[in-house]
Amino acid sequence: MMDVEQPKEFLLSIEGLSVSFDGFKAVNDLSLYVEENEIRVIIGPNGAGKTTVLDLICGRTRATEGSIRFRGKELTKLREHEIVHAGVGRKFQNPSIYEDLTVFENLELSFPRGRSVLGALTFRRDAEVINRVEEIAEMIFLKDHLETDAAILSHGQKQWLEIGMLLIQSPELLMLDEPVAGMSVSERLKTAELLNTIIKKHSVIVIEHDMKFVEDIAHRVTVLHQGKVLSEGSMERVQSDPKVIEVYLGH
Repeated sequence: MMDVEQPKEFLLSIEGLSVSFDGFKAVNDLSLYVEENEIRVIIGPNGAGKTTVLDLICGRTRATEGSIRFRGKELTKLREHEIVHAGVGRKFQNPSIYEDLTVFENLELSFPRGRSVLGALTFRRDAEVINRVEEIAEMIFLKDHLETDAAILSHGQKQWLEIGMLLIQSPELLMLDEPVAGMSVSERLKTAELLNTIIKKHSVIVIEHDMKFVEDIAHRVTVLHQGKVLSEGSMERVQSDPKVIEVYLGH
């Protein structure tokens, strides 16, 4: 009897995904597979459907057709907060942090036990919370800024803080939309270092325009054009693909 090879288990499997807005297909029959501990970067011209893909994964936008499975669980039927609880975290382009609170307080507020009303009412700043906040603060280069008000952090530090607020919730998949936009060169390098640390325990999807940064972090690159996958593979392969040069990198 022949051994039947089992299909590979991906962390995230997107198949035949489409969404239409007033007849316009923003995402068109898209299939995409993300593995454990992978940094997947999605690039493409403006209007290619990159942010819409993240909106679909996190439940902000409902798919017209297709499937999004995370650890085998279908996400297209779930609400946003249920998708967060399933283990998917999302950071938007502009940092949404509490500027009038300290770095410590921002991280503490994101600690999972405070999520429910009862959890928030009975929440105590115990050793577990303090240790976890300090561990995350060190990872995001803010250990020396725990008592600093978030308002006076640099733009890059605010971006790191928001990534930390996601990390403290222990999502298995983080989605980051243009995380290095507006950062200095040194901050971009440290962000690449941070992402390469994160993927020891998580997977990451990044939307990015900064090609140097993409080179520093990407395991695989997916190029979107008009809501479809135009090309996919290593950065070298994608950069040398004539179709990609024509519609994106050549401009």
